[in-house]
Amino acid sequence: MRRKIRVVGAMIEEEGRYLITQRPPTASLPLLWEFPGGRVEPGETDEEALARELREEMAIGVAVGPRVIHVEHGYENYDVDFCVYRCKVMEGRIQHVRVHSHRWVRPDELDQYEFPAADEKTIAKLLGL
Repeated sequence: MRRKIRVVGAMIEEEGRYLITQRPPTASLPLLWEFPGGRVEPGETDEEALARELREEMAIGVAVGPRVIHVEHGYENYDVDFCVYRCKVMEGRIQHVRVHSHRWVRPDELDQYEFPAADEKTIAKLLGL
């Protein structure tokens, strides 16, 4: 049976730009860009996981809002169930704790960055919103 991983991402918008982060060089899918977030651990809600991941990765506290995108994607060895939630930064300034870099980009600039396949699907949906 294929492994299924539940992943959550944050859509954080400020002044028409969206926050994207770059994966560390040592991570799987190294140096690709993505909406910040991560895996949901057993016993966590999506919202708890997303708040924890953003604290661990960038030292920011967020308010997690409604789910805006849901996609499923099959990678070679596993499937990803990926939900993106609208979030708002409530505390802290972005630090590169467990991300390589970050950018604030307009929707029309997203195609200048390389994203993992599951994220590509979310971006297509985002641009269609």
